[in-house]
Amino acid sequence: MVRITDIDASIKFYCDLLGLVETRRTDHEAGRFTLIFLAAPKDKTRAENDNAPELELTYNWDPEPYDVGRNFGHLAYKVDDIYATCQHLMDSGVTINRPPRDGRMAFVKSPDNISIELLQEGDAQAPQEPWVSMENTGTW
Repeated sequence: MVRITDIDASIKFYCDLLGLVETRRTDHEAGRFTLIFLAAPKDKTRAENDNAPELELTYNWDPEPYDVGRNFGHLAYKVDDIYATCQHLMDSGVTINRPPRDGRMAFVKSPDNISIELLQEGDAQAPQEPWVSMENTGTW
């Protein structure tokens, strides 16, 4: 995910200049942001079927300056069971920076301090302990 400040300029750069293609775009009024997904032309059909890597552009409707490290967000990875994955990571010594309180999303960091978003495949699981009560740790 890359945070952007100007949709038109970003689409021009990534699509018109670099040759990526837009596969889908969604506006999230409640969260006040737009997500735009791009893929390499050869991956367009696979990406539309959730089967190829994509670049996610995030446009926050309320402008904010992004310093170094805030414009590049994170990598995202879908998992079959968010709770089992987070438990396995914790048991292996990985800090859960943003626990999956909602049964849908969690954040951890790689050994190189890269934020990794873990997303529950399909629908969110029902919230459950200890995750619901777990506080955020550090940054994500």
